[in-house]
Formats: sequence, C-alpha cells, structure tokens
Amino acid sequence: MNLHEIKALGSKKKIRKRVGRGEGSGGGKTSGTGENGQRSRSGSFGCVYFEGGQTPLFRRLPKRGFSPGRNRPVEVDVTRLNIFDEGTTVDIQVLREAGIVRKKDKKVKIIGNGKIEKRLTIKAAGFSAAAAKIIEEAGGKVERI
Repeated sequence: MNLHEIKALGSKKKIRKRVGRGEGSGGGKTSGTGENGQRSRSGSFGCVYFEGGQTPLFRRLPKRGFSPGRNRPVEVDVTRLNIFDEGTTVDIQVLREAGIVRKKDKKVKIIGNGKIEKRLTIKAAGFSAAAAKIIEEAGGKVERI
C-alpha cells in the first residue's frame, strides 16, 4: 500500500433530502405526495390518531384513572364479627388487625346478613337498619363515626 492509493472514507453525515423542490430534485413534480387531495397539500394531516372515520384506538380502549365515588365504605356482614371476644369495642383498626378489611379501606359499613351471638360495641361509618337491630338485640351497642 502506498500513500497515493489511500482513498477518503467520505462524510459520515447523511445529506438530508430536500423534498418538494421541483422535477430536477429527483422526487418528481409532486415529490411523492400524489396528485390532489388532503394529503397532497402543505401542512396537511397533523392529526396522528385519525383513522379514516373508523373509531380511533383511544376511544376503543377501556377507560382508566380517576373515578369519583371510590371512597365508598366497605361492607362487612354481622356474622363476621363473631370472631371477637365478648365486650370488645370493634372499630376499623380492630377490623384491619383481624384481616377483615384491607389497610387502604377508610370506611366500614356493617350490613345485616346473618346474626351475632356476642355483645359488642361497634364503631363504624354506617349501619344498615337490619344490622343495627341485630346488634342491639344481642345486647351490643351501635356507634356511628
């Protein structure tokens, strides 16, 4: 190999193709955009999600995110309170420790499915009429928070 045989590598930058500069530019008269219509105009068709009149993908997918009314109380049956000892004061903290409600639950509503055999003081955000009646008939107390 001699010095006069070495060839330049050439530029590493690719030259940008200048579109829409007439027939001499190599792209032809219409520069690859077709003859007429919406897509042949300059600055056309900026709406990326347009699908030709078909319902767009973002409207076909199920919605996620904020939904009001998520802080509804968790419903707990009266029969589930039979695990506690006689005379216990049952509130949301005690229910969490027992594993009846989750840690993230903020409110509890006691509903009257079944019956209770123990005398308990129950503190909750709400009670159904049947649940309050069942608890008081068993000798317990109902306290709304």
